[in-house]
Amino acid sequence: MKIGICSDHAGFEYKTRLIAWLEDGGHEVVNFGTDSADSMDYPDVAHPLAKAVTKGDVQCGIAMCGTGNGMSFCLNKHIGIRAGLAWSVEIGKLLKQHNNANILVMPARFIPFEEVVNITKVWIDTPFEGGRHQRRIEKIEQF
Repeated sequence: MKIGICSDHAGFEYKTRLIAWLEDGGHEVVNFGTDSADSMDYPDVAHPLAKAVTKGDVQCGIAMCGTGNGMSFCLNKHIGIRAGLAWSVEIGKLLKQHNNANILVMPARFIPFEEVVNITKVWIDTPFEGGRHQRRIEKIEQF
């Protein structure tokens, strides 16, 4: 799978480690930045990731910042993006199963790296259920 990934300074360390884990698993990863732990503005990396997902340049995306909220706000401004914030495996699973989230967002300052890996794995591996959930997604995308 071709996956886009981005983080701000708070998520930089986890992003770097997650890229290695994803590549070891056979995924192609496109890094949208940031490339250091220096303070930066998360919209500068969130918007390019969202555009890549909507254009189909990557199949899905992963984003991390301190709380995950700033990234989620930016990403969800884009039509066609369903970015969801997950801080547990169960939420990561439901983001894909019920919401068909095309970008996974995680709060780097509030969960250990092992949980980032576990959430990412379940989110990638879980299929979208469709059915009544598809109807709800269609209603989201009306605007």
